[in-house]
Amino acid sequence: MKNLWQFILKNQSFIYKGLLLLGSSFLIVYLFPKGGTFKYEFQKGKPWQHPTLYAPFDYSIIKSESELETEKKAIIEGQSKYYRADLSVINEVKSSYTVQFKNFFKIPVSNNDHNLLFDFGKNLIDEIYKYGILPISLKHTGNKSIFLIKGNNESTLNIDDFIQLKNLKNKLNEYFVNSPYDEYFKTYYELLFEVVQPNISLDDKFTKNAVNQAIKKVSVFRGLVKQNMKIISKGEVVEGEKYLSLMSLKNEYSSKLWNQYSYYWIIFGYSILVLLTFFSLMLFINNYRPEIFDNNLEMTFIFLNVVIIIALTTAIVNFDVELLYAVPICILPLILKTFFDPRLGLFTHVITILNLGFIVPNSFEFVFLQIMAGIVTILSITHLQNRANLFITVGRIVMIYLLGYISFTIIHEGGISNVNFVIIGLFLLNGLLTLFAQPLIYLYERIFKLVSDVSLLELSDTNSKLLKDLSNKAPGSFHHSLQVANLAETAAAEIGANTLLVRVGALYHDIGKMNTPAYFSENQTGGVSPHEELRPDQSAKIIINHVKEGIEMAKQYKLPDRIIDFIRTHHGNSWVYYFYKKAQETEQSINEKDFQYPGPKPFSKETAILMMSDSVEAASKSLREPTVDKIEQFVNTIIDKQIDEKQFNDCNITLSEIETVKKVLSKKLINVYHLRVEYPE
Repeated sequence: MKNLWQFILKNQSFIYKGLLLLGSSFLIVYLFPKGGTFKYEFQKGKPWQHPTLYAPFDYSIIKSESELETEKKAIIEGQSKYYRADLSVINEVKSSYTVQFKNFFKIPVSNNDHNLLFDFGKNLIDEIYKYGILPISLKHTGNKSIFLIKGNNESTLNIDDFIQLKNLKNKLNEYFVNSPYDEYFKTYYELLFEVVQPNISLDDKFTKNAVNQAIKKVSVFRGLVKQNMKIISKGEVVEGEKYLSLMSLKNEYSSKLWNQYSYYWIIFGYSILVLLTFFSLMLFINNYRPEIFDNNLEMTFIFLNVVIIIALTTAIVNFDVELLYAVPICILPLILKTFFDPRLGLFTHVITILNLGFIVPNSFEFVFLQIMAGIVTILSITHLQNRANLFITVGRIVMIYLLGYISFTIIHEGGISNVNFVIIGLFLLNGLLTLFAQPLIYLYERIFKLVSDVSLLELSDTNSKLLKDLSNKAPGSFHHSLQVANLAETAAAEIGANTLLVRVGALYHDIGKMNTPAYFSENQTGGVSPHEELRPDQSAKIIINHVKEGIEMAKQYKLPDRIIDFIRTHHGNSWVYYFYKKAQETEQSINEKDFQYPGPKPFSKETAILMMSDSVEAASKSLREPTVDKIEQFVNTIIDKQIDEKQFNDCNITLSEIETVKKVLSKKLINVYHLRVEYPE
C-alpha cells in the first residue's frame, strides 16, 4: 500500500493527465444523442401478438439475404474479366528479334533477301501481338468476353483471340498460307519461339473493383410501404412479405435510433474514436508544447474548452438542429491563440470539429466550413488589444461561412435561387456571439490565472500603482527597467518572440529593489555606497534578495505567473561576482552559495532575452569612452559568459537566435551612445 501511494505521488502529474483524457472522452460520448429500440417483439413463423400495425411513415422493404446473395452471385459469374496489355514487351521482343535474327538466318547483309526476310519477321511479330500473348499458366474461367486495357484504352474482346505460346506454331501456319517464305517456316518458328514473351495478364484487382462496384449498385430494397398502410393484423403469422416488411420497419428505426442490442458496442466504438482524437491532442501538446503539457492547469483549460464547445453544439442539435450554424465554434481557436499560440489553437479546433462530425447532419459540409473558418480565425487575429482586430476577424469568419454555404447550395441545387436566408441570418448571429470572446477571455484570466495581450497592455501602463511606486522609490531602477524593456522588445521582435510579454516582464523584473533602493548602484546619488559598511556576504544577500522580494511583491499585487517568471529567472543561478571576488580577497573561508542567485534559469525565449538585455544594459553603465568595436565586444563577452554558465540550457532559444539578440543589443547601445562606424579615409 505504501509503495502504491509513493507511485501515485511520484507520477501524479501523468495520472492526472490520464484521468483528464478518460474523463473528457467519456463525457463527450455521454453527451452524444441517444435513442430507443423498436417497441414490438416478433418472431418469424409465429403469430403477431400486438395490435394491428400501420406504417408510421413511408419506408422501403428490404430484400432478403437469399435474394441479395443470388443477385450478387449472378453479378460475379456474369462479370467480364479485365486483362491488361504490357506495351513495353513488344519493344523488348523486337529488340531481341533484331539481335537474334543473324543467328537463325545465315544470309549476308549485302544480300537483297536479308532485308526482305527481316521485315517479314517483324510483320509476323506485329500480327502475333495484334491482340497479345497469354501466359502458359493462365486458366481463364467464366465469360469468354473480356475487357482488354491497353494504355488508356479499353476494348471488348474474346479470350480466344489471344495466342498462347503452345499454340504459336498453329498461328504461324495461318500466317504462312500463300507466303513466298514457306521454306523458312521452321526457322521463323524457332526464332520467334525464342524471342516472343507473354504480354497479357489478368488484372485481378481491376476485375474485383468492377465486381464490387456492380454489387454496390444492387438495390437492397424491393418495394415501398406508404404511411398508414396496414403492415400486419393481430393474430396473423409473421412470414414471407409480412416478415420482410416488419424487418424493414425495424431496420428503419435502427437507422434513426440506437437499438439496445448494439447500444454498448456503439458506445464502445465511439469511446475508442473520441479517445483517439483526444490522445492525438495530448501527444501534440507533449511533443510541441512541453511547457503546456507540464502545466496541469493549462491542460485542464484546453480540454475544458473542447468539452464546452462540444456540449454546447450537442445541446443545440438536440434542441433544434436548424440552429446548428449559430453556435460560435470559432471562439475556441480564437481563445487558445490568445493565451497560447496559433498552431495549438488550430490543431485543437480541428480535433473538436472531428468529434462534432459524429453528431451533426451533413457532416462533410459542417467539417469543411468549420475548418476553413478556424484557419481564417488563426490567420486573421493578431493582437486583441486592438479592438478593431476582433471585429475584422469576426467579419472574415462570417464571410467564409456565407461563401461556403452559398457554394454548397449551388452544388446541390444547381443554382442560387434556393439559398435559405434563415441560415444566412444564423451565420450573422454566429458572428455576433463570437464577439463574446472578449469578456470570456477576461473571465478565463481570472479563473485559470492566464494572461492575454489585453492584460499585458494594461500592465505595460507606467502609470500603474506598482510602477509608479518603483519610479518614486527607486528612480534609477525604474529608468533601468525602461531601458531594458526597449532593448528586450526590439530583440524579441527580431527572433519572433512575444514582444509585449517580454516588455511587460522587463518593466517589472526589478520591483524588488524598491525595499532597499540605496543598495543598488543605479539609485545611488552620492559618492558613498552603503555596502562599504557591510561584509561581502551581507551585501550579496541584499542584492540577491531583490528577486525574492520582487516575487512576493508581484504576488501581493496579483501579477500573472507569466510575469512573475521574469522576476524569478532574470538572474538565473548566476553569481554576484563583485562581492564574491571581494570576499575571496578579504576572508579566509566563504560559503559560495551565499553569493549565488537561487534560480531557476530562464525557460523560455522571452525570459532568456530579458536576462541578456538586463545584464548588457546594467553593465553598459561602466563603459568608458565607448566605441562601436568596444560595445560589440562588450556585448559578446557578457552573453558568452552566460552561455558558458549554461544559463540558457533550459529554454528553447537557439544559438542562432542568441547571435541575433547580440547584434540587436549592440546596435541599440550604439544608438544610445550616438556612435558612428568609423570609415577608412
